[in-house]
Amino acid sequence: MNSEFIIAVHSLVFMAYRPDGMASSEEIAANVCTHPARIRKVLGCLRKEGFVATREGSGGGYRLVRDPASVTLADVYRAMAAGTLTPSWCSGDPDMDCMVGSNMQEVMNAVFCGAETRLESYFSEITIGSMLNRIKERQQV
Repeated sequence: MNSEFIIAVHSLVFMAYRPDGMASSEEIAANVCTHPARIRKVLGCLRKEGFVATREGSGGGYRLVRDPASVTLADVYRAMAAGTLTPSWCSGDPDMDCMVGSNMQEVMNAVFCGAETRLESYFSEITIGSMLNRIKERQQV
């Protein structure tokens, strides 16, 4: 999992919270507790995927253009972090003269592919709107 996914989810929930769905990169960065340039990078990806639009000039910023109730964490995961669950290095070597060493990479890849499939399935049950509702519920306690 990468931090861009977390930043993307936080940013989308924050924009969903705003009455007009609009926020500047500076406002989002302050809420996420990161640098505005990092926010702009993440929101650039979200813009390409059709989650947000930009408005230039005074009063401009990023605006959520999809219904928060229809955007799932799986959608965001696929846009921002698909494949990051699988490590970039795995032990073993397919050319090894050892049953364990020569098969470990393939077996571990299957394990991580299965884990990613289950993660996406779980994430498909959670929307940006439901995340905002959870936050509102916590605030009322």
